[in-house]
Amino acid sequence: MLSKRLMTALAAALLVTASIAPRASATGSEHINGRNGIRHVLLISIDGMHAIDYLNCTQGISGFNGGKPFCPTIAALGRTGVNYVAASTSRPSDSFPGLMAIVTGGSPRTVGAYYDVAYDRVLAPPQHDTGNGLLHGSCIANQNNGTRTEYEEGIDINQNLLNGGAPSGDGGLNSIDPTRLPRDPFKNCAPVFPYNFVRTNTIFGVVHAAGGYVAWADKHPAYVAVAGPGDGSDLDDFYGPEINSQIQNYIPQSTMPADVPQCAAATLPDSAEDPTDDYTGSFQNIQCYDSLKVQGILNQIDGKTHDGSAGAPVPNIFGMNFQAVSVGQKLVYQYSPIAPGYSKAGGYLDSTGTPSPSLFQEIRFVDNSIGLMVAELARTGHLDDTLIIISAKHGQSPIDINRVLRIPADNGGNSPSGILGGAYLPDSEINQIGPTEDDVSLLWLKDSADTAAAVQALEMASPALPASANISAIGEIYSGPGIVALFGTPGLPPNDPRVPDIAVETNVGVIYTGKKKKVAEHGGFAHDDTNVMLLVSNPKLKAATITSPVQTAQIAPTILAALGLDPDALQAVRKEGTQVLPGPKF
Repeated sequence: MLSKRLMTALAAALLVTASIAPRASATGSEHINGRNGIRHVLLISIDGMHAIDYLNCTQGISGFNGGKPFCPTIAALGRTGVNYVAASTSRPSDSFPGLMAIVTGGSPRTVGAYYDVAYDRVLAPPQHDTGNGLLHGSCIANQNNGTRTEYEEGIDINQNLLNGGAPSGDGGLNSIDPTRLPRDPFKNCAPVFPYNFVRTNTIFGVVHAAGGYVAWADKHPAYVAVAGPGDGSDLDDFYGPEINSQIQNYIPQSTMPADVPQCAAATLPDSAEDPTDDYTGSFQNIQCYDSLKVQGILNQIDGKTHDGSAGAPVPNIFGMNFQAVSVGQKLVYQYSPIAPGYSKAGGYLDSTGTPSPSLFQEIRFVDNSIGLMVAELARTGHLDDTLIIISAKHGQSPIDINRVLRIPADNGGNSPSGILGGAYLPDSEINQIGPTEDDVSLLWLKDSADTAAAVQALEMASPALPASANISAIGEIYSGPGIVALFGTPGLPPNDPRVPDIAVETNVGVIYTGKKKKVAEHGGFAHDDTNVMLLVSNPKLKAATITSPVQTAQIAPTILAALGLDPDALQAVRKEGTQVLPGPKF
């Protein structure tokens, strides 16, 4: 339940903000000629949050929670917001391309981000092995090399530590080990930092160049990629605590949101979890992880840096991602006992999206956290001049628990990479090439000339039969013209060296995993993977529901329009013709 303190603060946020004077601290907004009084944009990704989750939690579900709504903050924002029920993420619907779509206005074919672990036929292997076992190799200057690319925890100095092993600071650019980055053979074999792996500029770079102050918080130091091409300085304040660090290395936080005092204790609330596990292994501990970033947002609203150590302008663009809902949708808890109010398995109870007890707790936690932000915006006089956008990098599939099929864990079958094996896919680490598989399979072959033969092998191993008789549960195979239409032409330049040779879309509910630790996954093209909530809210907006299809990539040009900047300043917007979201008038 929401605390009385939060209820009071929310009432203030929604009823009396016009009478609250802004703080005297610098806002950075003097450089931004916002429209309709908008000087700031708070951008929030609730990773995994579907449109149906928004509908259920704001309107209630018959027979569940007494039929009462269970996300009052988001419901209140919806009363002065535009809700898009047919919003779609990038394809693939992974965190990396999903986030890049939101901040660039472009799809993977333009931005070049297909997955956090993918492949590039030009770049060279890292100088040193990554933390996840991608082996180092040579870089031959001025010629195409080819390497697997890794932009997640494996490039940290020490991925077991919350700050990524940074010599100073709490998780950011200096947490990245340059010797674990892919190298560019056509730039003196220099390491390719995450922001230069992205091919186009971002909203952060555009607003920073216009004199604005920008900030972001996310789950890996690697997600400093949101700065866009350059030296990373286009992002004024970045916070990237490592989500895959070991919970035994958690440092009690002296400053945490007031509603999560358990996370300021000497140990995390879930003491039953394996201490060598990371934050995604516990329904409770993930809330403490997300609360670190929530406190950072509250500090920024108060005119400070994310860690509260110094004064700073209130950012013109700032925000964070929440991982709690994604964990609540996916996790099957491995340790005992489970906390009261939680369930062993997350996910949903039925095909209409009734949340499991664990997912219910995560949605309420996220809503409460957003409530703290709204209340602080109101207290500081910034609610009226802040546009709040809530969406998701990706959805999660399947919603219907009865559709889950984990391959090979449930049926002993083979994933596409298992079917092709060494004939087409040499060892993915030693040879720096291979598959990326979640509930999609992206395949880079050792020889693209073998594509037709590889597709035939997949077809023969996965005939058009019901999923129960289909050992790999392949839904659709994209190759040749199908890949070109989806992503572009694979190959060496002038073709795209990052486009996979084959993409395999699974039957709904199929997850490629050898374990039973999850009941959902993302990355694929199914409706549950790609359909996410999208809400644009401000006290001056009238409530509306847009049913026409939109893309999360349209968030980027919409943000620039709201701040009085030209959406066409984004390179991906110009190239793909991405439109501002319909509805709000800026």
